[in-house]
Amino acid sequence: MTGIDRRALLGSALALPFIGAARAQGWAPTRPVRLVVPFQGGGATDLTARLFAERLGTMLGQPVVVDNRPGAGGAVGADAVAKADPDGHTLLMCTIGTASINQFLYSRLPYKPEDLAAVALVNLVANGIMVNPAVPARSFQEFIAYAKANPGKLNYGTPGNGTSGHMSGEYLKVRAGIDITHVPYRGTGGVVPDLLSGTLQVAVDNLPAYIPHIREGKVRLLAVTSKDRWFSFPDAPTVIESGISGFEAVAWFGVQAPARTPAPIVQRYADAILEISREPAVIARQREIGAEPRPLGPAAFEAFIREENAKWREVVRVSGAKLD
Repeated sequence: MTGIDRRALLGSALALPFIGAARAQGWAPTRPVRLVVPFQGGGATDLTARLFAERLGTMLGQPVVVDNRPGAGGAVGADAVAKADPDGHTLLMCTIGTASINQFLYSRLPYKPEDLAAVALVNLVANGIMVNPAVPARSFQEFIAYAKANPGKLNYGTPGNGTSGHMSGEYLKVRAGIDITHVPYRGTGGVVPDLLSGTLQVAVDNLPAYIPHIREGKVRLLAVTSKDRWFSFPDAPTVIESGISGFEAVAWFGVQAPARTPAPIVQRYADAILEISREPAVIARQREIGAEPRPLGPAAFEAFIREENAKWREVVRVSGAKLD
């Protein structure tokens, strides 16, 4: 090979990343984009999706429409995106359940995790262990004592099977030695009114939708499931502080696309989401709803999912939870 050939080859190789970046910057949707939320409206998944959908639409020049598709712990919505055309016009607001937990919890899923490609992680959200004020427990320790004295009499609601609330509740049952019954809903939007009315005594769920009710005294927050105290409620103890060592379960939300979506399109969305994540108003709004911003691009998000898989595989095994 001549020196000229070598220089040309080297120049081409060095140019590849810039060509990819240019293609990513140059791509834009040609019609409205559907952002599927695999749960009902009103929960942390929906709130996060709507916050980012509005800004994405402005940046990309096409409306980004939130499409709530609840069912089967998020599997209905995730499956719809996994089977969608990989042309950049369908995205999933994924959760810890759809991207990680479900594959270990369900004996069968209509989709495979590898059917979805990581685009960007958006934020983290702590779960809360919350009760209706009629429950005679003013602390986490009192709640555990009451549950032990009344086996099988307490029901705890979550946004659905496979959610971080569900697995937190099942893991709590094992670690604390209590017998409480899981009631899966089709999203947080169904849990909140039942907890407020007293139809449901306990909720183990992402904090955002409950913040105003906790502050108004309509719901009692006993503990949070994060490793450290959560910024929204610094006075609320963690489950670890309350006597159960090593108990940590933080939900997270991100964006995925059908697996065969071209890399430049995935990168275009990732770039846009990461840019939006840096906006002070978006950071402030996420913290206002109780979410901690944690933006990661495609490769880092994929590595994050692998780490979460190792953790939740073990939690499902220890809890013995399994669904058909």
